[in-house]
Amino acid sequence: MKTLLLDLDGTMYRGDAVIESAKIFLEACQKHKIPYIFLTNNSMRTREENVSHMEKMGYRGIKPEQFYNSAMASVQYVKAHYTGNKAYYLGKAGLWQALTEEGFRITDQDPDFVFVGLNKEATYAEYSKALTFLLQGAKLIGTNQDRILAKPDGFEIGNGSVVAMFEYASNQKSPDIAKPHTPILDLCLRHYDLQKEDVILIGDNLETDILLGKNAGVETVFVQTGVHMAKDISRLGIEPDHIVTDLRDCLDFSFGSFML
Repeated sequence: MKTLLLDLDGTMYRGDAVIESAKIFLEACQKHKIPYIFLTNNSMRTREENVSHMEKMGYRGIKPEQFYNSAMASVQYVKAHYTGNKAYYLGKAGLWQALTEEGFRITDQDPDFVFVGLNKEATYAEYSKALTFLLQGAKLIGTNQDRILAKPDGFEIGNGSVVAMFEYASNQKSPDIAKPHTPILDLCLRHYDLQKEDVILIGDNLETDILLGKNAGVETVFVQTGVHMAKDISRLGIEPDHIVTDLRDCLDFSFGSFML
């Protein structure tokens, strides 16, 4: 039986609004003991905060250890590929948790790295402070490259758009770590002791979730409850293995070795 790698924003919920079909689907996975992990580019929440956020929407039976996010991937990637452990960050508690768990020292005194995760309350002054460190030689690390995020009444700016601003201003290029790039998947699989053939990627974003599957050679399911719709497939040239309107469609469908 394959493990499902489920996206969050636009797949399980939109902002603070539950996607009812996703809730029904997850309850069926729990009933039939189908393993699942939440693989998300969202670096804002800690794993415990993710549980609380979903429980407020009516989800039950979810554990903190079932979440793997772009903050975890970014910090683990930097630890493996660079030297230095002093970090300044723009972000929320999820990024702070990832940095501290991996032994980074958070400081605003000559940091080796500036980690940029989404913080919807960040100010112009905070952006400028981070830019100063980058211009003084700190390495830019963007947790993810999501251009936009789905919310109940439309869309909002994603962290990738903020990272692009810093790339332009600092004349640096952040390493490509999160979806659709393969490091986040490789690190997630290592974290859970899985192989590519053991998993199926499920998500709403063709440019991140589904393209990651294409880049990594992993089976994909595209669900039309978030950023993209089926009409976007030909426009973007990104072909999922399976297309569903919402996750209830999966209840009567077999994806490889995954079947309810």
